[in-house]
Amino acid sequence: MGRSEERATTAETGAGAGGGPFVLVGTDGSPSALGAVETAAREAGQRGVRLVVAHAFIWPLFRVALEPSLYGPTESGLRRQAQIVLDTAVARAKAVAPGTEVSGELIAGEPLVVLATRSRGADLVVVGSRGTGAFGGLVVGSVAVHLATHAGCPVLVVRGREEPDGPVVLAVDGSPDSDAAVDFAFAEASARGAELVAVHAWTERSGPGDLTSLFHGAEEVHAEAGRVLDAALARVAERHPGTKAEPRLLRGKPREVLLEESAHAQLVVMGARGRGGFAGLLLGSVSHALLHHAQCPVAVVRNARG
Repeated sequence: MGRSEERATTAETGAGAGGGPFVLVGTDGSPSALGAVETAAREAGQRGVRLVVAHAFIWPLFRVALEPSLYGPTESGLRRQAQIVLDTAVARAKAVAPGTEVSGELIAGEPLVVLATRSRGADLVVVGSRGTGAFGGLVVGSVAVHLATHAGCPVLVVRGREEPDGPVVLAVDGSPDSDAAVDFAFAEASARGAELVAVHAWTERSGPGDLTSLFHGAEEVHAEAGRVLDAALARVAERHPGTKAEPRLLRGKPREVLLEESAHAQLVVMGARGRGGFAGLLLGSVSHALLHHAQCPVAVVRNARG
């Protein structure tokens, strides 16, 4: 573990140091982050676990004065301002989920490192799609993209419609790296009391170099897509006997198909990597597109070995 990661695990407040399962949410005081806090509180309540609200306090790394000036107001210090951000988020979470244990952690370190490190012991980490960074033109925050790639647990990025309804949509590509996402989607649909729709997009040609259409007709490709979808669901059905998934084969490119499905869903669940040929890429192009443009929250789930 590097020095920055060591600092990232040192909490300025120890309120969240209890054991047991928990949901982690990062906050920076932005409206997007407070929306993520509300979602995280509901997720923790559904799971019956505690919620840890974390705020990355980066200023100690720059060796600047943290306390208020002798000549300024008492709440003007950087440490106090950071604590206000955290306290506001904790209060919001308690209001949304009054029966859930909520604690706050003010942690010295960069947000990317803090949340990725802290997520290693979490059941789920929740973040907003925008932050308070200077690059307002970015549609999705760098923290969300980084966590979807490196977090030690599933990542829920809150974006799109404020209160989405509809089914939980599971993106199925049949790759080994999507198995954990299938399990997660079944569990989420059950916890939410929502319909589960398992979507597999298929097309005769996935790209300019794909020669499938030269050797197989549309009917054969469609039949193979059906087998991929059925096999993926069959692998987890026994673990979730009370939840049924509606299999849905849709013709088109995965990116376009899933973006369209997100317009009517309360959540899209997908693996971090798919069947693409670039194995070195930790975050697949379809996952990346959903994080940028989906019209509802997106959960990205990596297999434990990923």
